[in-house]
Amino acid sequence: MNPAFSVIFLTTLIGVGQGLFLALYAAELGSAFELVPPQDSRSFFALGAALALGFLAAGLAASFFHLGRPERAWRAAARWRTSWLSREVIVLPAFMAAVLCYGAAHYLGLPATLMTGAVASVLCLALFVCTGMIYACIKFLQEWATPLTVVNYLLLGCASGFAFATPMAAATGNGLVVPLAAGAVMLSLAAWATRAAALARNRRIKPKSTVQTAIGIKHPRIAQKAQGFMCGSFNTREFFHGRGGQAMSLVKWGFIVLAFPAPVALIAAGTALASVPLLSAAFITQYLGLIAERWYFFAQANHPQNLYYQAIS
Repeated sequence: MNPAFSVIFLTTLIGVGQGLFLALYAAELGSAFELVPPQDSRSFFALGAALALGFLAAGLAASFFHLGRPERAWRAAARWRTSWLSREVIVLPAFMAAVLCYGAAHYLGLPATLMTGAVASVLCLALFVCTGMIYACIKFLQEWATPLTVVNYLLLGCASGFAFATPMAAATGNGLVVPLAAGAVMLSLAAWATRAAALARNRRIKPKSTVQTAIGIKHPRIAQKAQGFMCGSFNTREFFHGRGGQAMSLVKWGFIVLAFPAPVALIAAGTALASVPLLSAAFITQYLGLIAERWYFFAQANHPQNLYYQAIS
């Protein structure tokens, strides 16, 4: 597939926002049950909710650049009974509203923050499922059609959110730096393991489609003499990225390094040295890696139509 940067930024930005909210709510629950140092600072949670909302809004704004007719975007919610995309379109603003209520409750000092956070957490997890299932439900794109797609969206989003929450906690001087850093490291390592599992699975895929099935002819020997077009078309632009194997390998190893071991090392060093710049660099490095990871995720999916439109003998 040909990756669209609007969708790349949509999925990575809302993932950070979701992960950041879950980091905040996990910290509040830990404080309530005395698992982490008690936190009396309402401003920290209100600020975090505002930043999470900012990431979500930025991702939503990025999605509009992928629409041919943005004024008709509301129609995307019409097929909620059968479409995971429609469900995402409904759940995302609902989650944003819940995050707004959560932040406002902390800012105003209202007592219902745990209940509001619980509702927002359910919507957050539902949004992860909806986003991942948009791609996992497409059976003919074998690279996406696996539960690992949903798991990776969840873990990568949570890892990036915790990675952002860690320098934020360090900058505000509260006692959450160590538990948030530990969460960021564990989630990054878990995401590394599941993403590696997805890469290993995709290497073993045997395509179900062949040149014969692409054109409906059962002859054992078929040689393609023309592409089917004398110039480019929607099919040749949208369903193939046009990059060679060397570029794909470079992107793959780039995201593996930037999204996983590099931020883990920076978080460990930043936590040990109590360095906000190092912790901030960890998030920036990981987010750059996630952009590359998401580009590779889309580019690796091999649409069956490429058997006919991309190869030229």
